[in-house]
Amino acid sequence: MRVLVTGGAGYIGSTAVAILQERGYGVTVLDDCSTGHFESVASSARFITGSILDSKAVAEALTDCGAVIHFAAKSIVGESVEKPDLYHEVNVNGTRNLLSEMARLGVVKLVFSSTAATYGEPEVIPITEESPTKPTSPYGTTKLAVDQMITAESETGLAAISLRYFNVAGAFNSKSGWIAERHNPETHLIPNLLRASAANPLKVFGKDWPTADGTCIRDYVHVVDLIEAHILALENLEPGKHEIINLGSGGGYSVSQVIDAAAKVVGHEIPTQITARRAGDPAVLIADISKAKKVLGWTPTRNIEDMVGDTWKSQNAFASK
Repeated sequence: MRVLVTGGAGYIGSTAVAILQERGYGVTVLDDCSTGHFESVASSARFITGSILDSKAVAEALTDCGAVIHFAAKSIVGESVEKPDLYHEVNVNGTRNLLSEMARLGVVKLVFSSTAATYGEPEVIPITEESPTKPTSPYGTTKLAVDQMITAESETGLAAISLRYFNVAGAFNSKSGWIAERHNPETHLIPNLLRASAANPLKVFGKDWPTADGTCIRDYVHVVDLIEAHILALENLEPGKHEIINLGSGGGYSVSQVIDAAAKVVGHEIPTQITARRAGDPAVLIADISKAKKVLGWTPTRNIEDMVGDTWKSQNAFASK
């Protein structure tokens, strides 16, 4: 089967393309390369340069495809607060356009890269799929709107699964080289942690949280585990049904645990600076992944040391080129 991967030139999307191809799937990529990188996609994939807002580009990309894995989206929480209209246009209207073209062309299988940001600040930890959805950012709001659109489409036969997760980390050593995070600016903890120096220490926002070591706990999942979940979702779609499934580590990691893992990988202590808590930060954010285990047969197999280690290897590989 040929799969359309929207946003397939991004960090997560290009990893999906590489793994899908290694598993024997044909792959078409649709990406406007506004944040993705054309060179991250294997030349053996069919590449359509275009936006999900462009109906002609979407229709061309869907040619001969039997399913879609939908990553294309604006995804920075802070930016969404500054540019809510842009996030609604790309994330909501873009997906509406994709769903419309899928329906017109008879493509009825969809795996959607959703987000745990749809839950907002949870009342109960760990977060289950039944937890209230109260997003606190335009980003989370747009992703929730897409989940709701997909539910409506499933009533007319669409087979869909939305996967909700927090933080993705690590890198994938594909047949053509490492695929890793290449964001500018970089906002994620692990890449920034590995670049910390005495002159530019990593800021730790509070060490007085009600956790075992006083630092916040967050859920991380290795990008390869994440893509394996997407492929399992693709293989477990049911016509006329929209499942929402959480993904995560199953327990989470504190900021101090991530720092300790990085120190082991690089062989020296990581320079840090303890600063005040950030307003609105919860002490703990982790997902209940029991549904993923039950429905998909999925559990993560890579831990925080694997995530940090693979990121470090990929950074060194890029630096040596």
